[in-house]
Amino acid sequence: QVQLVESGGGLVQAGGSLRLSCVASGIIFSINTMAWYRQAPGKQRELVATITPGRTTNYADSVKGRFTISRDNAKNTVYLQMNSLKPEDTAVYYCNADIFSIATMSPEDYWGQGTQVTVSS
Repeated sequence: QVQLVESGGGLVQAGGSLRLSCVASGIIFSINTMAWYRQAPGKQRELVATITPGRTTNYADSVKGRFTISRDNAKNTVYLQMNSLKPEDTAVYYCNADIFSIATMSPEDYWGQGTQVTVSS
């Protein structure tokens, strides 16, 4: 069974930094695009950043220049370095990945359980 497990969330003051990690586990053949989403209270889940296996990245306008997504293909891990954090970045952050597992023999969309990021003013 494929699972995504996030870590690294927490409470930080405005202007501070956090680094989120997400590890994919299970019998995995390959991982395509990996991404981070976030959902603030009362709002829809929104895309934060994506990264392809070749490390092409894409960011939401609201985080460009402050957040950096990266991945370690050997470790099946994706990271989100968040700098210059603002109170409006407060949300539950979710890891997402398109994974081809040996169990399903097809690409499937997987989500982590989420990690809370709270930025105080």
